[in-house]
Order: sequence, then structure tokens, then C-alpha cells
Amino acid sequence: MTSPIVQQLASVAGALGYTEENGNKIVPKPENVIELLADLRSILFPGYFGPSRNGHGVVCMLEHLGVVYWRLAGQIHNTLHSTCSHTCDAKAVACPVMEKSCQLSMEYLGLLPSIQARLQKDVEAAYDGDPAATNLEEIILSYPGVYAITVHRLAHEFHRMGLTLIARIMSEYAHSTTGIDIHPGARIGNSFFIDHGTGVVIGETCVIGDNVKIYQGVTLGALSFPKDEKGNLLRGHRRHPTIEDDVTIYAGATILGGDTVIGKGSVIGGNVWITESLPPYSKVLNRPQIETRTGPHPTR
Repeated sequence: MTSPIVQQLASVAGALGYTEENGNKIVPKPENVIELLADLRSILFPGYFGPSRNGHGVVCMLEHLGVVYWRLAGQIHNTLHSTCSHTCDAKAVACPVMEKSCQLSMEYLGLLPSIQARLQKDVEAAYDGDPAATNLEEIILSYPGVYAITVHRLAHEFHRMGLTLIARIMSEYAHSTTGIDIHPGARIGNSFFIDHGTGVVIGETCVIGDNVKIYQGVTLGALSFPKDEKGNLLRGHRRHPTIEDDVTIYAGATILGGDTVIGKGSVIGGNVWITESLPPYSKVLNRPQIETRTGPHPTR
């Protein structure tokens, strides 16, 4: 009775890349990547999240890093060895990809101090840029913009190492949690602050300098999507704008195009639409049209 249903499901699965041969292939599980993300966050902010809350001395940190090392190596293996079956070591032969995964895991953990230092500047930028903030703890524990940039700093390094699937799972989890959509390929400088944050979109090839502040609803997107002679999208081309140092972009602004450069120190007002470059220290405002009357307003 279910045979036609099975055939239909198998047909669709085949279009998605499933075959009998790769039916047991290994892929990173989103829930495991999210758990890994929580582990990495607890290392970056010791005492605030995860196991480090109950102890963040050197011994505790070393123990936690050891656990994270193996979890990370496992997720890297699953990403690199997506065609590997669960019986790859059935003959007691170690998976050849695991050694490479362990090397990449150690390389990634070696990046954590520099990521932590950059996040310290991001937290300080949030405190300096928001008069409503009362202390750094409030920012670390509750600000969605700080969470989004934390995930991005972590995901960007995975993306840079070619582990794009781990990076995308992390960034899309942050997107679903905060409403802030930052592609892990975007290059973001120091002391970056997203105030409020909901609805922010930062595209894959966007380049953002130091000391940039943006508000909710800002889009740094593509003006168009170039295609080849067959109509297929060309990937890897520069599509998103460059935002130079010390720029402030207010709520609802849209800046599009890979050739668009917003010069250093510029201020972009709310709800403006920009598709051309601006020189340094520009100010762009979208002033409402206000009608002045000398008499009373008409009644409805």
C-alpha cells in the first residue's frame, strides 16, 4: 500500500542527492554544531556561560578545552568526510580524514585568543555606544547584537578554513535566535556594534571596517545577481558594499552593490537607499516632506 509513497519520496530524495550508496553518509548534525557553539562561547566568556561558570581557572579551562577539541574534531570530520559511511573503519583501519580533522581542530582552537580579544572590543563598543547599558555583564548576557557578532566571529573562521557547512549552521542559528542575519563570509573589523539589531542583513562579500555602528533593519546587500550564459548564478563574485571605518548607519537604511563604498566617518540616516559610493565624512539624510498650513486642518 505504501509502495507508491515510498517511490515518490525516494524520487524527491534522489533529486536532493540521496542514493542507496550514500544513505549512511555522515553529515554534521545541526544540534551538535549548536552544542559546539555553546561550548566555544563558554570558553570565550569564562564565568558567564556553560561549565566555566562554576570554575574558570587554568585546570578547568584545560579540561574543557580537551572536551571541545574532540567535539570539534568530530564535527570537522563529518563536514570533510560527508561521503564516508558508518563502516569506514570496519576493518580496524582508522578513517584517513580524522587526522586532518584533528589538525584543523587544533588550528581552530589556536584562533580563540584572537577572537576573544576582538570580542572584548565589540563588548566595549556596545557599552560606549549605548547610554542605556549599565555594565559589561548586561551586554554580554543579554544583547542580541553582541551574541550575533560572537557567533559571526566564530563562524567566520570556519568559513575561512573552508568548513562552510559548520559556519552556515552557526550563523543561521544566530539568525533564528536574534533576527540578525550575518553571512559567515562577511569581513568585519574591530569594535563593531549592532544596536537593537532585529532585521539587520549583512551579505557574504561585505567588508566592514573598524568602529562601525549600525541599527535595526539595516541591509548591506547585493544590487544584482550576475549570471552566466546559461542563466545560472555566478558565485564568489563581489556583490556587497564596503563600509569604511567610523561609519554610523541608522535604522532601515539599505546599501547595495559590490562597487559601493561608504567612506570613512560617514553618517547614513534612517530609511535611505544607497547604490553609489560616498566620499569620506558624507552625511545622507532622508528628510520627510512636511506640509505647512496657515489655517486649521480639515476635518474628516
